[in-house]
Amino acid sequence: MGNIKDYLSYFWKSTDKLLLFLCLLASSFGILLVTSATWHTMSEGAALPRDTYTMIVAVVLGLVIALLISLVDIDIWCRMWYIWAALGVLLMIIVMIFGVAPSARADARTWLNLGIFYFQPSELVKVFFITTFAVHLDSVREELNKLKNVLLLVGHALIPFVLVVVSGDAGSALVFLLIAFIMMFIAGLRWQYIVGVLALSAAAVPLLWYQLSDFQKQRFWVIVDPDKYPATAYQQNLGLSALSNGGILGKGLFKGAYTQSGAVPESENDFIFTVIGEELGILGCTAALALIGVIIFRIVKDGREAIMGPAQYIGFGVATMIGIQTFINVAMVLRIGPVIGITLPFFSAGGSATLCLYIALGLIFSIYRSVYNQTRETSFRLIGVRSPFDDTFHDSASYKEHVKDRSSNSRSKREMEVQRGRLTKGSAKEQKAKKKNAQRIEKERAKAKKKAAKKQRNAPPPQRQHSATYEKRHKND
Repeated sequence: MGNIKDYLSYFWKSTDKLLLFLCLLASSFGILLVTSATWHTMSEGAALPRDTYTMIVAVVLGLVIALLISLVDIDIWCRMWYIWAALGVLLMIIVMIFGVAPSARADARTWLNLGIFYFQPSELVKVFFITTFAVHLDSVREELNKLKNVLLLVGHALIPFVLVVVSGDAGSALVFLLIAFIMMFIAGLRWQYIVGVLALSAAAVPLLWYQLSDFQKQRFWVIVDPDKYPATAYQQNLGLSALSNGGILGKGLFKGAYTQSGAVPESENDFIFTVIGEELGILGCTAALALIGVIIFRIVKDGREAIMGPAQYIGFGVATMIGIQTFINVAMVLRIGPVIGITLPFFSAGGSATLCLYIALGLIFSIYRSVYNQTRETSFRLIGVRSPFDDTFHDSASYKEHVKDRSSNSRSKREMEVQRGRLTKGSAKEQKAKKKNAQRIEKERAKAKKKAAKKQRNAPPPQRQHSATYEKRHKND
């Protein structure tokens, strides 16, 4: 019984309770808004709309999976990068073969029909991609700005991008590229490469433009001239009307005229921000965005404190994913960006997006737990995949030996500071030069020691010295 109590105490203390609370608060907020947005669709006799049940199940299941993932050391997850890479490619191949499309987009075969529910693999592939790309970045961190490594990283990012584009989900494909670009920027990509990427992107716009269908082109044209394509601008026009109807304080939950009549298409999903604006007003919109912002800040903080290089990049990758999707979603609702089917994290309806978001958060919880195990005194420690009831206390010799081994395998504090960008490039070069000099001195010492040993082996044996008494006794011999 004592072991269970120790484990539960450890589990609670080593969990990022603030991030957990913020995520559950945002999800609860989202469930309430989805319920309001779909209230008019509820069948007679039902207690809650179907989308609400889906959201609740996705949040609960996602939370359980996230906490289970957090019990696995983040370095173990990173060492399995090749499994996640293979699974990601396999999932996208499966969806291209067996995928089904929504009724409004027959060309977008982005869903898998699993019988009891539909699953969107690209959401899970985002998590896999962040992991593999983080490992890739960490493996070349010393020579990131070599042209060969930059090209390999770009090729890495293009693999999921192409697979998702072929499946018909151009919006999610764009998210992959933006995640990769920002992760490379954070890792220390030179500004020359950044300018080059931006220049190539600008040059590729005309080529990509001619690859778009007329309907996709109209989604861009309505940003500057909505009156020219009223049918295409229909959803965004109604969304803006719903937002303006809310004013500063909103009409109140379940009281928005546009929301409760279902006037705005996909108001529970891509356009959930219009529900926030109409029923909770500008203050509600500000609170929702502030809540997402605090979550992103907390994830970045956890990532920066990570000891492993890949873990740091994973933290930035997950934060980037949430930030990019939030920006794109709000931009398309406000008609400053095209409608490309990106959900608002934590708020939009959708089991796949919510479930996979919590899987990504599981990696952040794992990072936090690993940092906790490295830096704080605990009466119980779970290393990797082990029994939660294993008696591993600080006063045991095996525990002390394990901590010693783990510490020796971790990078030095200065190396972590360099990785996090807290030291200048000059300091990093100086440290590298000192390391090379120390290695040279050590090599010279080993060479001198080897030479001395060889000289000693080749020297003639010393003549035996006798005492004066012995010499006198045997003088006449």
